[in-house]
Amino acid sequence: MLIEGPVEFVTEDGSVVRSDRPVVAVCTCRRSLLYPFCDTSHRRRQRPDASPREP
Repeated sequence: MLIEGPVEFVTEDGSVVRSDRPVVAVCTCRRSLLYPFCDTSHRRRQRPDASPREP
């Protein structure tokens, strides 16, 4: 999810994470190693039943 910055998040453990960027990509799938920020980890996952598409 893209949101306008700057932003400040309070994580579950109570620490504060801040970004001064004008647009911030926020992770909504919780796969990111940079959570709460998106690192595009969601792109590497495929569904088990995914098959190649035919043209």
